[in-house]
Amino acid sequence: MEVKPLLPPVVVNGVTLDPGRIAAEAQNHPAPKGKPGHAWRAAARALAVRELLLQEARAQGIAAEPAELAPGQWETEDEAAIRALLDQKIRPAPADEAALAAHYAAHPEQFRAPSLFEAAHILFAAAPDDAEARAQAQAKAEAVLAQLRAQPRRFAELAAELSACSSKNAGGVLGQLTSGDTVPEFEAVLATMEEGALALAETRYGLHVVRLDARAQGAVLPFQAVLPQLRQAHDKAAWLRASRDYLDGLVAGAEISGVSFDQERRA
Repeated sequence: MEVKPLLPPVVVNGVTLDPGRIAAEAQNHPAPKGKPGHAWRAAARALAVRELLLQEARAQGIAAEPAELAPGQWETEDEAAIRALLDQKIRPAPADEAALAAHYAAHPEQFRAPSLFEAAHILFAAAPDDAEARAQAQAKAEAVLAQLRAQPRRFAELAAELSACSSKNAGGVLGQLTSGDTVPEFEAVLATMEEGALALAETRYGLHVVRLDARAQGAVLPFQAVLPQLRQAHDKAAWLRASRDYLDGLVAGAEISGVSFDQERRA
């Protein structure tokens, strides 16, 4: 009979964490296949950090009223104390508008308005987990694509006859499309096509024979239009860096046994 080794107790500055809480928290940390200990270690680190923050909040004499997160849903006293501590201790670097402008100038393609497409398709439906149906749909789509390359004027006819999409009633025409109107895998194919071209697209719905009728590339948006977006991205990244540095300092100054932070803090 195989005897599983006992997991070591996790102790944070003399406080032993409840193993049952670690096991429960582990359910929130997915583990790679064959590595169940990964979830336990991630949970132990998360609860050790929480304990460190609570200890620091008490040492600083910090108390806060629980805030209402949603109608009828309130923070716990511990959550409120941790929030107040982080609000007090974390000071992210402010955004430098000149640096944001330099990033904007160096990466204009990131700040285009969505492109517009006019396209048509013929859908051969197949569920993503049905390998046989996907193979059959692939074969049918390739055969129709070959027909259309020889006789492109038959697109509407074949769409009406073969497509599993309601657009068949309009000759397969989807009208004007922009980002978010279709699934990402379909959009990715449209983005690579030239006007008038035919192509195959594989999506969660099946195989599509696609025709791109027209494209209007979005213009680069002016800096002032994207400045709020740039500030928001900077502020989020700066807060994450500052909070990580703060937590690194707490961990470095603490006595923690039973779980290692070395690999996780450098990941």
